[in-house]
Amino acid sequence: MTPKIPQIRLWSGLSFVWDRDSLDWRGISAAEITKRVTGKVGSGSIVLFHNAGEHTPEALPDVLRWMKQEGYEIVPISRLLLSGDYTLDHEGRQHAAG
Repeated sequence: MTPKIPQIRLWSGLSFVWDRDSLDWRGISAAEITKRVTGKVGSGSIVLFHNAGEHTPEALPDVLRWMKQEGYEIVPISRLLLSGDYTLDHEGRQHAAG
């Protein structure tokens, strides 16, 4: 059985998946958003935040500060996506095919 992986289709036709959902759309507190993201993020993670998340603006500085302190580099999604043939693992991470 193939796991259901959330996907976004951009106007350009490019699809990508995220592996960490902040759940900021649920109206949870900034502290809860920060805990949820920092407790699950890993190398190559794509974290989903929403423009209209009520407490997202409060949470982002703490999330970004923690990520930088842990040695993560914040990059645009275009640097994470592989082009050409790739597979997705059970966590939604891309791996070059072959």
